[in-house]
Amino acid sequence: MRALLIGVVFLSALFSCPFAWSQDILSMKERSEVIDNIIAQRFDTVLPHIMRRENIDMWVIMSREYNEDPVLKTMLPSTWLSARRHTMLVIYDQGEGQPLERLAVARYAVANSFEKAWNKEEQPNQFKALANIIKQRNPSKIAINTSDAFALADGMTSTEKTLFMSASPKAYKNRVVSGERLSIGWLETRSDMEMEFYPILTQIGHKLIATAFSNTVITPGVTSTDDVVWWLRDRTNELGLKNWFHPTVSIQRADSEAFDQIKAFSKRPEQNIIQPGDLIHVDFGITYLRLNTDQQQHAYILKPGETDAPKYLKDALTKGNRLQDILTTNFQKGRSGNEILKRSRSQAIEENIKPTIYTHPLGLHGHAAGPTIGMWDAQEGIPIKGDYPMYENTVYSIELKSAVMIEDWGKEVRIMLEEDAFFDGSSVSYLDGRQTEFHLISSEAK
Repeated sequence: MRALLIGVVFLSALFSCPFAWSQDILSMKERSEVIDNIIAQRFDTVLPHIMRRENIDMWVIMSREYNEDPVLKTMLPSTWLSARRHTMLVIYDQGEGQPLERLAVARYAVANSFEKAWNKEEQPNQFKALANIIKQRNPSKIAINTSDAFALADGMTSTEKTLFMSASPKAYKNRVVSGERLSIGWLETRSDMEMEFYPILTQIGHKLIATAFSNTVITPGVTSTDDVVWWLRDRTNELGLKNWFHPTVSIQRADSEAFDQIKAFSKRPEQNIIQPGDLIHVDFGITYLRLNTDQQQHAYILKPGETDAPKYLKDALTKGNRLQDILTTNFQKGRSGNEILKRSRSQAIEENIKPTIYTHPLGLHGHAAGPTIGMWDAQEGIPIKGDYPMYENTVYSIELKSAVMIEDWGKEVRIMLEEDAFFDGSSVSYLDGRQTEFHLISSEAK
């Protein structure tokens, strides 16, 4: 009977809210046009700057079907859901004032992005055809996607690298370099058009969280954390969007259980029913127009007679917001993730805040390319990935937590916040604001 009741409440909540704002989400055809326009703008404005900044005049990227290089996948047109056969892309910088030459050494042109540059009937060997293109252009440096530290920049398989190096003319072998920083630069840098749409994406995420953390979805004493998780998954799917990770909903409450970072973000063994007086937390991210969000917020379940969260919890949230301010104030172009982490932690501790900072880049991937600014279990910094410098026109998931002792509960509470923000090279701005007040959920029947 109880399971049936939960199902009825859950389904009722799922279909009772019209979500008028959802009509603004583009159709698949409209999305396709936007994605292709974004890619075209990125090739015209982002890529030339990154190639010249990194002093690379030729970039060779290749993938076999269903085993795509993460970088190559971001360059495919909207109607290409994977590489075809063995797709080889060559990007050549012809010099200042000239457009990049973009060639597909493949059986097909890649829409309007890469011109077909291989005639199999004339040269049956695809790698030899690639070698001929390289010789004709005589580049100083040939970047390929290999990296020890950055997975997103390590997309060339060992087989492809072996065949590529074997086919390369001897004079060019010593010109082959890692495209690590080129890959990261391409992935992390946002174009003007992307930043027109990114705030919309974060708004959608916030609206879904706001509904999930309301009496539309939650009935205290009945609804479990898993019910909320699956509501978020179902609603995301119904809107024609995707989750890039499975959401989590966790509870902190006035009991003897100490906070456990791993347990809070994993499935608990028992049904975790949301009750009055609980502080609940969500970690949620969606993908739309090939961009990603990553957001964490809190809600408080009002006890009978309450109209607001207790002051001690509101004060704890204020400390979390202050930690956000400390972190984003330390963002500076050219400063490494490790230096930002060290400065921010030191300043927070001086202000009697107990910080844990684990902020990461955001964009074409959820845990995206760029400087790592701490991990929850590595507050001393991250070698190599944390040493990468911060650049302008980048987006970050401002992810952190502050631990606050709550005397009324007899234990520490973690305020875990995550909001998406843009760094323009001089300042940080949240794409759709940030949480400064708890979502409030009534425990009394309406």
